[in-house]
Amino acid sequence: MKAKIFLTTIALMMLTGVSLFAQRTTDIKGSKDYPLVSRFNGSVIEWYQVKNFDRYYMLSLKDNKLQPYEIDGKVTRIQYSSQKEHSVFEIYKSYESALKNAGFKILLTLDKNNCGINLSEQLYIGEFNGLNALTDRNSIKPDYREGEFAYLSAKKKINDKEVYIVVYITNWNYPLITFDAVEVKHMDKGLVTVQNLGEGLTSAGHVALAGVYFDTGKSTIKPESQQALKNIADFLKSNTSKKFLIVGHTDNTGDFDANVKLSTVRAQSVVQELVSKYGVNKDQLKAFGVGSASPVANNSTAAGKAKNRRVEIVVQ
Repeated sequence: MKAKIFLTTIALMMLTGVSLFAQRTTDIKGSKDYPLVSRFNGSVIEWYQVKNFDRYYMLSLKDNKLQPYEIDGKVTRIQYSSQKEHSVFEIYKSYESALKNAGFKILLTLDKNNCGINLSEQLYIGEFNGLNALTDRNSIKPDYREGEFAYLSAKKKINDKEVYIVVYITNWNYPLITFDAVEVKHMDKGLVTVQNLGEGLTSAGHVALAGVYFDTGKSTIKPESQQALKNIADFLKSNTSKKFLIVGHTDNTGDFDANVKLSTVRAQSVVQELVSKYGVNKDQLKAFGVGSASPVANNSTAAGKAKNRRVEIVVQ
């Protein structure tokens, strides 16, 4: 409720140009900076929230059109305010430099020159993101198209997780900085082995292929999947008299038919990789996709959805 009140007030201020409450001079109680990236000098934390596991939508720019893609993980949101004498551009350049110095790869930068629209409505009223929908999209829809803004996203792999940083800066009476950090960690532990594949198929008839990864919404297999694929190929080549299905699964987010298509092409990608790169007999495998039709967990929770997004090997 406090978040809704705070950001509804922000939206009204941006709409009217009137300051409805005083800018804070000290950080909000219980808040702290994200440990990997320092704050812009002199700014103050106005809002702080941590979600242990949630979905988050990054932005990409293709053919001059913004497109969202989902990542899941621990999400930290910090909102800062800064002094009036600082410009959006100055704050943006400070964060860009800090991220590069910390070893992050810059993924995307947006402003009114290359974006074409101001992102405030999308970011704050929920066009792209459930967590980013900090106000009710049906209650206030101010026009932000004329304001100055900057959007910056970056990524860094640290040990067993990928850390994404998104910084959005806009200016109304004084600069407002929204800083999001998303820590993505694979939920499956370890890789499939020849032994656990055999044991799982004998006892249950199907095994989830832990260690086979895809980018969200895509069918291209990520490079870190190669050891798991090699183990799967070793198992298949030691069981050449048997045939198997490679079955793709998704959670229930989005259109059912689109999910069936995605799960099918992912299964096909696994089959193609096993045949072309690891020498598995193509007649031993068949790809199939069922979308969200066969969940192993409740899709009402983020953790359940993560378990349902999988590729399995099934005895024919």
